[in-house]
Amino acid sequence: MDARVNLFGNPVTGKFLKHIVSAGKVAADSTLPAATQELVKIRASQINGCAFCIDMHTKDAAKAGESATRLHLVAGWREATVFTEAERAALELAEQGTRIADAAGGVSDEVWTNAAKHYDEEQLGALVSIIALINTFNRMNVMVQQPAGDYQPGQFG
Repeated sequence: MDARVNLFGNPVTGKFLKHIVSAGKVAADSTLPAATQELVKIRASQINGCAFCIDMHTKDAAKAGESATRLHLVAGWREATVFTEAERAALELAEQGTRIADAAGGVSDEVWTNAAKHYDEEQLGALVSIIALINTFNRMNVMVQQPAGDYQPGQFG
């Protein structure tokens, strides 16, 4: 299976990806815990059906020391006992931020307030940025039918 478009080889999408990857580095370098960043990316990617991003972020998280149990339970985080209250708040924000079209008004005040109990302004900015960024990557990969399964941790830098 081949992608419809080589995203890195295409002159427009290649430049576009270079810029959004650079923008993503700002959020990645924030004080938001790296584990939380990966969990949020995985959850949004599950919702969007982006196999490439699920493959990438589960492998990156595992390489960084995330447990298989937690990775397997991201999709069912509400019933799982392995996530902290802060992680749960981030996962809920990721879900509502990803499913914006499904909810009148987008992210509820309750979900935002809960996230703000656990994260400072910088971390909230990082969460919003990461959720927006992973949704962009998901949509690009799903549109071009980017094949999944061959990603190697650290492959993109």
